[in-house]
Amino acid sequence: MTRGKVRVLVAKPGLDSHDRGAKVVARAYRDAGMEVIYTGLHQTPEQIVEAAVQEDVDVVALSILSGAHSVLVPRVAELLRARGAEDIVLLVGGIIPEEDVPALREAGAAGVFGPGSDLDEIVSFTVACLERRRSS
Repeated sequence: MTRGKVRVLVAKPGLDSHDRGAKVVARAYRDAGMEVIYTGLHQTPEQIVEAAVQEDVDVVALSILSGAHSVLVPRVAELLRARGAEDIVLLVGGIIPEEDVPALREAGAAGVFGPGSDLDEIVSFTVACLERRRSS
């Protein structure tokens, strides 16, 4: 994990084509002084993890509106572990039923954010996760 400017990869896995929320969150990270890499639409978990490793990011933020979060999040977490990149903070946002949140956290998501989440709260949560990981 880098020690300078925070690097965040914002990704849209799966077939979901609605990326407005992802771009809004990416802008919030950028406005907070973080470097943002946006992968674009229709990324596979493998492409996302490859980009995360290549770009040496601190955070992977997934935006999922398709309902495939229960498959995509565990797969991304599994691939990060397989690449020795479990120190990357994994976050997920989108339309995610409350009853699915515990399973996503257990799979490796440090945070799960639904529609209408406060952008400052997302950024603050991200910074707090990074500070905890860096101090451990």
